[in-house]
Amino acid sequence: MLKAYWYKGSFRTALRRAGVPESLLATWAPEETKREFWARLMPDLETSDAGILVLNHLADALAEQNTFPDLERMEDSALRVKSAKKAIVELKEYRQRQGERAQEQREQKQKRETGRKAREEAQSRQHNLETLSARLNGLAAQIGSQEAGYQFEKWFYDLMDYFEVDNRRPYKIEGRQIDGSITVEGTTYLVELKFTLSQSDAPDIDSFKNKVITKADNTMGIMVSMSGYSSVAVKEASRDKTPLLLLDFKHLYMLFTGSLRFSEVVARVRRHSSQTGQAFLAIEDFGR
Repeated sequence: MLKAYWYKGSFRTALRRAGVPESLLATWAPEETKREFWARLMPDLETSDAGILVLNHLADALAEQNTFPDLERMEDSALRVKSAKKAIVELKEYRQRQGERAQEQREQKQKRETGRKAREEAQSRQHNLETLSARLNGLAAQIGSQEAGYQFEKWFYDLMDYFEVDNRRPYKIEGRQIDGSITVEGTTYLVELKFTLSQSDAPDIDSFKNKVITKADNTMGIMVSMSGYSSVAVKEASRDKTPLLLLDFKHLYMLFTGSLRFSEVVARVRRHSSQTGQAFLAIEDFGR
């Protein structure tokens, strides 16, 4: 500022254009030099956001300045203009370094914020998994009761919401009860939920298969039986081009470890079915 403006009037005009309040300009005593006034003014500007904005406006104006009317009227104008341009180049370099440091600080802050959110989300997910696990454990003590069956349906779709699986909760169509549906990787699966003391058997498979095959060609079915399946049921579900996948309580409890998402469990069982024709893959065999 001091090198670019020689006369007080020009200096005052530059300050006014940048937004320095008239109340501050009015404190410039006649006997004060530009340097004395600037040394007193700048600390005041640095104390507020508005003042910082004024300083930025001044810096922007100086960075764009390529003519120096005050200096060009002086005897040693060439030397003074050269000195002013050198000072402006140094100002630009300083601001560039300042901007780079600010960008680094923003990136570091963003990384910290991203890390914090990731930790909070992980803690929240774990908390929710623990809550879902506790709810299922509580229902297990009532397995076989009608009320527990209804609550298991609600629990299952809360689990789907947790894993962000598109779903439709239980509904009826043409008088038939459908335990809901889910969509995984573009495939829609009708859902059959069994919360009974006994294993699901062949009649359960036949009944569910009939619900599935009457729907669109790309529709499949997922049965979840907390008590597992009889060997006959697994065989019945594993016929040629079966549209069914079978899950049991172990598949559900594996989710509570946080090592697999529900969609990954479905994808693994479906891949096994595509390769072998088997509708059921025990959780112990996932690694094979």
